[in-house]
Amino acid sequence: MKHTILVVEDDVDTSEMLRVYFQAQGYNVATALSGREALDKSRTESPDLILLDVRLPDMDGFEIGKHLQDDPRTCNLPVIFVTERRERDDRITGLKLGAIDYITKPFDVQELRLRVRNALRRVGSHNNPVTGLPGEKLTKERLASMLEAAPWAVVGVRITGLDKFNEIYGFVARDDVLRAVALTLTSVVDELGTVDDFVGHPEENEFIIITAPDKSAAIEQQIRQRLNQAMTYFYPIHDREAGYVLLSGKDGPREKVPFMKLATAILSSQTGSFSGEDHLRQTLKKSFRV
Repeated sequence: MKHTILVVEDDVDTSEMLRVYFQAQGYNVATALSGREALDKSRTESPDLILLDVRLPDMDGFEIGKHLQDDPRTCNLPVIFVTERRERDDRITGLKLGAIDYITKPFDVQELRLRVRNALRRVGSHNNPVTGLPGEKLTKERLASMLEAAPWAVVGVRITGLDKFNEIYGFVARDDVLRAVALTLTSVVDELGTVDDFVGHPEENEFIIITAPDKSAAIEQQIRQRLNQAMTYFYPIHDREAGYVLLSGKDGPREKVPFMKLATAILSSQTGSFSGEDHLRQTLKKSFRV
């Protein structure tokens, strides 16, 4: 199956060159000349990857990246920023917005082709790139097959406050949190679950465990015990001693930011009937408790 690339570039000549080049490499290519058109096509064209110019006529490419991250329909789309900006802060800004790569102009088209190929290979594994756990696609497939069997139970785990933590301490610290949580979940499931249990990472701050109904309560309890104790250790010692993060406001009073917290929920085949995996996940989201 051909991959689809969305090229977002306001320079018509560059856009056309990339379209022709990547089509010759066997890709389907859609193009957008503005930020608004890019956001529309990111939903209608179902691209597998976006090449996103940072400097566009109607909005900044980083702003587009934020819109993509905030929309559940596009939050998992891999983005490669293509820009004239070479400053370290610009690279960090792009990476914080979930970009998987960052290439500066003028670029070597052969290098860009290899970066695109490698990015699509990583995405093609359908695993979360940070934790290595099955991502959204595999989790949805597993939930769909689970609903056709009985009995079953789902334990949902959410990290509240992760976005604020990322904003304060950066994406490297955030990724450390996600990897530590993933390791804890798989460890608990290995100890208390069954050989058929599943641990998925469909959204950045959300994990899903599929297990047997008689195992779910013990798994949830052990996860809450281990992770609630561990959450404070992701913070620097001076913040740990205070019990919160104190942010200085530019014009107003300083803000007290609470630490991240763990929220969990359990649904099972005994809970009720569900029309599909989307219905189940929406119900799970409404059931989370801290």
